[in-house]
Amino acid sequence: MNLRNKRLIASRVLKVGFDRVWFDPNKTAEIKEAITRDDIRKLIVDGSILVKQKVGISRGRARMITLQKRKGRMNGSGSKKGKRTSRLGRKEEWVNRIRAQRNLFSDLVENGNITSETYRILRAKAKGGFFRSRRHIKLYLTEHSLWVKK
Repeated sequence: MNLRNKRLIASRVLKVGFDRVWFDPNKTAEIKEAITRDDIRKLIVDGSILVKQKVGISRGRARMITLQKRKGRMNGSGSKKGKRTSRLGRKEEWVNRIRAQRNLFSDLVENGNITSETYRILRAKAKGGFFRSRRHIKLYLTEHSLWVKK
C-alpha cells in the first residue's frame, strides 16, 4: 500500500517534515481512502495521523562532564585542547602577572619592608619582565639583601 502522497499532504497540513508524519497501522484503509486535505485533517483529529517527536541530542553526557569539571576533575593535560596561549592569551597572562607584582611592590612599600629607591628599581625590572612571579621577587630581595631591617 503506497501512502506516500497522503504522507506528503499530511506533512504540509501539519507543517512538519515528511518523515515526522506517523500513520496508525490499524487504520491504513481509512487513510488510503482520504483524498482531500480536509479528509487528512479529519484523520489528524481522530488520531489516525500523528506527528512524531523531533529527535534531539541528549545533553546527559554534557551535564555529567560539566558536573565533573565543577568538582575540578577532567582538567588534566590530556583533556585540554589548544595551546596554552589559546586558553589564556599572552597579554592576559602578562597583565595578571604584572598586576600581582605591582600590588606586592606597593604592599612592601606601605609596610616599610623596602625603601622607595628599591621600589623604583624593582618596578622598572618588573616592567622589563625580569621577575617570573611574586615569589621570584621575594627571592631576589633576600639574595640581594634589599629587605629593610627593622
